[in-house]
Amino acid sequence: MRHTRAHTKNRRSHHALTAPSMAVCSNCSAQHRPHHMCLECGFYKGRQVMDLKAQKDAREARMQAKREAIRGEEQSVDTSEAETVSAAEPQAEKDSK
Repeated sequence: MRHTRAHTKNRRSHHALTAPSMAVCSNCSAQHRPHHMCLECGFYKGRQVMDLKAQKDAREARMQAKREAIRGEEQSVDTSEAETVSAAEPQAEKDSK
């Protein structure tokens, strides 16, 4: 059965999006979702639920260690490539003679 345009639009009249309501954090005055922890400071209902500063510091330490590991791998690859090139040069001279 075909639906007329009017019936289709009537059905879709409830599909409109609404802006989420926001609450104000009592600790830092930032906006957050109601009944949820503040994502800025980690407080909920006036008490600290999560220490976000410690988590941020731990994440930064992990990322720094990862960056250093990648740099170390790049340096080891560079030295191994240099050894490979220097080992290949005498063979190339023998082949040309």
